[in-house]
Amino acid sequence: MRIARFTTGEDPLFGVVSGELDEFGQPADDAVLVELSGDPLYVGIKPTQTEHRLADVRLLAPVIPRSKIVAIGKNYAGHAAEMGGEAPSEPLMFLEPNTAVVGPGDPIYYPTQSEFVSYEGELAVVIGRICRDVPPEQATDVIWGYTIANDVTARDLQKKDGQWSRAKGFDSFCPLGPWIETDLDPQHFADGVAIQTHLNGDLVQDGSTKDLIFDIPTLIAHITAAMTLLPGDVILTGTPEGVGPMQVGDEVEVSIAGLGSLTNPVAAR
Repeated sequence: MRIARFTTGEDPLFGVVSGELDEFGQPADDAVLVELSGDPLYVGIKPTQTEHRLADVRLLAPVIPRSKIVAIGKNYAGHAAEMGGEAPSEPLMFLEPNTAVVGPGDPIYYPTQSEFVSYEGELAVVIGRICRDVPPEQATDVIWGYTIANDVTARDLQKKDGQWSRAKGFDSFCPLGPWIETDLDPQHFADGVAIQTHLNGDLVQDGSTKDLIFDIPTLIAHITAAMTLLPGDVILTGTPEGVGPMQVGDEVEVSIAGLGSLTNPVAAR
């Protein structure tokens, strides 16, 4: 089930997207949204009688984390190598503010403090219930679904500060979307799910979740051994190799098999 958060010009609504995705991860032209009553994360899936053509609405970030975004660094060996270091011996966690979240089509604002802003296409996990000390074998019980993320980074500030809060935490630095897929389970695919990033139409990242150093159950167990996760919290699972700079005027598209595509322009702040 694909659950979207959208607007028709007024307050945000939730809906279920009908139809199948094409080979490019896009819904059919006649796709519709069946409007839901309330936030399904808290009240469950309650369809109404109202439908909207997907083409007539504006998709928003499918979730605004209730408390936090937990991101994982260097979780692909190729990316760890391109950043000039070895892969970590355990998941490398850091936090991002929920104010960094924007949705499909929203601008990524290039901050004046930076001269090197980079894209990072990632698979994102959305947590479905309060959880702590979750063993790996029970991790799927706390997952509500998956979406696409672009973990934007001011690379020069990351190096300058020696920690990642500012470099990862600017407003608009965590695009999420286009919806939450509740039926996807990357663990069931021997080859993982494919992750690709295009910059101005050129392929710049081409990876798969099969190359994750620490798989999703391991990440959830590691995170919840340290902190409680709340419904709507988001885990960013790491990015494949191929990260690089974006400039004002660029467009970045992250695509994940079974989830569709997330596209955002880069604009001056």
